[in-house]
Amino acid sequence: MLQLDHITVITPSLAEGVAHVRSCLGIDVPFGRAHPDMGTHNHLLRLGESVYLEIIAVNADAPRPDRARWFGLDDQADVRADWDSGRRLRGWVARTNDIDAVLAGHETVLGRKVAFTSANGSFCFAIPEDGSLPLEGAAPSVIDRLGKPPSVAAMADAGARLQSVMLEHPEPARVIALYRSLGIADPPVVVSGERLRYRALIKTPNGLRELT
Repeated sequence: MLQLDHITVITPSLAEGVAHVRSCLGIDVPFGRAHPDMGTHNHLLRLGESVYLEIIAVNADAPRPDRARWFGLDDQADVRADWDSGRRLRGWVARTNDIDAVLAGHETVLGRKVAFTSANGSFCFAIPEDGSLPLEGAAPSVIDRLGKPPSVAAMADAGARLQSVMLEHPEPARVIALYRSLGIADPPVVVSGERLRYRALIKTPNGLRELT
């Protein structure tokens, strides 16, 4: 079984990502952590008991990794094009306790398992060979924390709570079928749209806000 772990704003720079989330939610999201193995860093915001928001970008001060970065971040021209077109909430991550079973038969879409060890413990993450977003972001990235729950309790809690996630897609039936085949619990609602675009409704101390 897969379930929503976090939603991801993929940004050309952390400053731009934080400013965008502030404009949408009225919340300043604090720094989270660096990812030395991927040459990236993030800001993190708790959105519930086991769900959070990640703002992620390339860390210009970190060495380039020896493999493709996750979330399509090596293609900065594409990241910038999406950003400038208003597609900033670009993906989501689903968690599992058995990543090998999830990837069996789905590696061409989800990628291959990569093992990481960080200050927060060991985990596995599925990354396509070229580092691109799975199915251009319509499919989730997959994480397996090897039996540990997500560390949302340690994240900043500004009173924001995720209400729903919606995906607009030109082929909604295809995406819905994939979600079913993966066994995702409570996946994003998928509707027809001209191009791939996520919208998240988030309850904040400033009222109900939309993050895109």
